[in-house]
Amino acid sequence: MRQTQIISSVLLVIFFALMIAVGFQTRRKATDVAGFVLGGRSVGPWLTAFAFGTSYFSAVIFVGYAGQFGWLYGMSATWAGLGNAFIGSLLAWNILGRRTRIMTQSLDAKTMPDFFGKRFLSTTLKVIASLIVFVFLIPYTASLYNGLSSLFGLVFDIPYWVVIVIMAVLTGVYVIFGGYMATAINDFIQGMIMLFGIAAVIFAVIHDNGGLLEATKALSKIPTDDGSWASGAFSSFFGPDPLALLFVVILTSLGTWGLPQMVGKFYAIKSEKDIHKGTIISTVFAIIVAGGCYFLGGFGRLYADKIKFNPQTEKPMFDTIVPTMLSTLPSVIIAIVIVLVLAASMSTLSSLVLTSSSTFTLDVIKTSFKKDMKEKHQVMYMRIFIVFFIAVSAVLAIIKDSFPGLTFIAQMMGVSWGALAGAFLAPFLYGLYWKKTTKVSVAVCYIWGCSIAILQLVVTLCEIDVTKWGTVLGYIFNSSINSGVVAMVGGLIIVPVVSRFTKGLDKKVADEMFECFSKKVEVPQSEALD
Repeated sequence: MRQTQIISSVLLVIFFALMIAVGFQTRRKATDVAGFVLGGRSVGPWLTAFAFGTSYFSAVIFVGYAGQFGWLYGMSATWAGLGNAFIGSLLAWNILGRRTRIMTQSLDAKTMPDFFGKRFLSTTLKVIASLIVFVFLIPYTASLYNGLSSLFGLVFDIPYWVVIVIMAVLTGVYVIFGGYMATAINDFIQGMIMLFGIAAVIFAVIHDNGGLLEATKALSKIPTDDGSWASGAFSSFFGPDPLALLFVVILTSLGTWGLPQMVGKFYAIKSEKDIHKGTIISTVFAIIVAGGCYFLGGFGRLYADKIKFNPQTEKPMFDTIVPTMLSTLPSVIIAIVIVLVLAASMSTLSSLVLTSSSTFTLDVIKTSFKKDMKEKHQVMYMRIFIVFFIAVSAVLAIIKDSFPGLTFIAQMMGVSWGALAGAFLAPFLYGLYWKKTTKVSVAVCYIWGCSIAILQLVVTLCEIDVTKWGTVLGYIFNSSINSGVVAMVGGLIIVPVVSRFTKGLDKKVADEMFECFSKKVEVPQSEALD
């Protein structure tokens, strides 16, 4: 244990020093709004792709989801990781990347709410979207600290709140100084740590169980909890519950298309060539990190005799599964994992607080209260709100850990992803591609996504027996995963239907907005054939 503490401490000091150094080094590029929020729209493919990937995958994935879904679905949980790679990354870049970059630059939109305001000529849509981001990103941000306590508990005998404060302060320092560029460069560093760490952990865990063949054989002999499978469920192709697994894949993969902190990465990319490179890099990164995390979690049941169970529900405490798997590994591997999970959490935290602060400053404060605010004051307000959002998320995480009975916080975290994606995915996608999308349809989708999320929150908090609502409704509101998927898919139907029956923008205005896609550009023949 002493050796593990020393190695972990050395790696953490080096890691923290790098993060702070990058923040100070990039501070000169964060003096105006475009530089602070978008890096001057000149960020290359490697930085953008890694920023996208590290914002996507945090400690929630590595510790929480990998443990939970690996336990429930076994090796078939790997489908969630592959879905994240091919739907959440590859398709997202191909369908959203280029058009997002072109239209947001043409409209001079710096945030997702700003896009809605300028695309549909509605300040109301812009402000409401900002408030939705404000309400649902804070608990989502607080969830990033989940799992850190159990991992740090393997090595360090320090209170959990100290870990949270250290992570919050260091993230705040480099984001406040360097803005988007500091976040992007640090995301690249953190992403490299994640790639190396995931590969090392998978190899170590498989080796610890006698190799891949022996580990799979052992997993295939474990029966399901309900007795529906005597054996073989957790090593099968689609697992014991393919429908539930499909909902997990859809929520965690398609949901990224509507999350402000994810889509915002496309605003900043530099060129056409960079989009092609970024697509490949981001997809490969997701295959290794997300696919690796869920594949690793699939072997969690091999450690059933060591995992902690909740005495009331008699179910495993999912956040302890992956740390338990790691507890028997060599000191160097444990130290790498400590840095890996901290890097994953800090990268996502930096992206979320930058998104929250820029959205609240530009789309609420400047729009509603200080329309003539100078650039330097806008940047100052964003830095102030970064401190605010980090502080609030850290306090929520500490309260949640100190008072487990406050289930409201935990459940808010669970529905945040579904609420944001349900409210924004369809309006953003149709707004990029379809001239006839109306602002009424966008408003209805806002209401739809948030209402589903709030209803799910009420059902969970009040422990309502949804089976009495019928088979369909009972299944939908049985979990925040199912209701989140319904919110997203429902939005994709609502927007075109409502748009058909409501008035859109004047045809001339809409045509002018979409002219940016028809603009003629010249490139060397090495980049495009005749």
